[in-house]
Amino acid sequence: MNIVRVKDCFIGGPKFCLIAGPCVLESESLALKVARSIKTLTDKMGIGYIFKGSFDKANRSSINSFRGPGLENGLKILDAVKRDVGVPILTDVHCVTQIKPVSEIVDVIQIPAFLCRQTDLLVSAAKSGKAVNVKKGQFMSPWETANIVEKLMNSGCKKILLTERGTSFGYNNLVVDFRSLPIMRAHGWPVVFDGTHSVQQPGALGKSSGGQREFVSYLCRAAIAVGCDAVFLEVHPDPESALSDGSNMVYLSSMERLLSELLEFWNIIKKIENNYGKKIQRKKNSSASKKGY
Repeated sequence: MNIVRVKDCFIGGPKFCLIAGPCVLESESLALKVARSIKTLTDKMGIGYIFKGSFDKANRSSINSFRGPGLENGLKILDAVKRDVGVPILTDVHCVTQIKPVSEIVDVIQIPAFLCRQTDLLVSAAKSGKAVNVKKGQFMSPWETANIVEKLMNSGCKKILLTERGTSFGYNNLVVDFRSLPIMRAHGWPVVFDGTHSVQQPGALGKSSGGQREFVSYLCRAAIAVGCDAVFLEVHPDPESALSDGSNMVYLSSMERLLSELLEFWNIIKKIENNYGKKIQRKKNSSASKKGY
């Protein structure tokens, strides 16, 4: 499988990597607080870290909902985080015209789930030269993501990530089919598990989405056990007062415990995979020896 390098993060390798930050960029001070706090934890634990923040949430339920600071001000905030904290940056785009200015600041361009089949957007993101993370649409089967990979690779993309974020299950609910992780991974590129959007309840509150953050750790542990290459989390100091996705975001204060827990699972799974790989290699060597190779 291909390993995607984003600065000091090697997604698809043996090291646990985290993509995390607030749902939407509310202010520079909040973005810096979240990034600094998580960077301190990930440095201590030996976890790779990419900061995530959206300058615009173009698919809010209500026209009156907060969407973010917009492209210009949002990129200023992301640039401040990049320079101050020294972490790679991920943000999402919604139209082709945003890709050029975004690519001048960020390290990973993210394609939102609802736009994952938009060919022009994928092609333009691929041609930016940046890593591209595509969230699998809630309406899409995991095997259909092969078409996403083909579009990106044919357009010159050298760094591809696919993210599982749950599938629509009736009205206002999502469910994660963990078979999707090995199916998408079989395309040859790393797979990310979005632990916070997977517990979202889209539109459940009428003019906003609900969520069940109490299940985030359970789903992330399951994803690591099945085999993902990184975990994506939305984090906020006070989710109850957040301007977007508060119901499913993780409290910043709980991140140390959560990351410690997930890292333990990660290390166990990698040890099992390593031992299994060695066992297979010994069998191959033994077979070759018997054949006189």
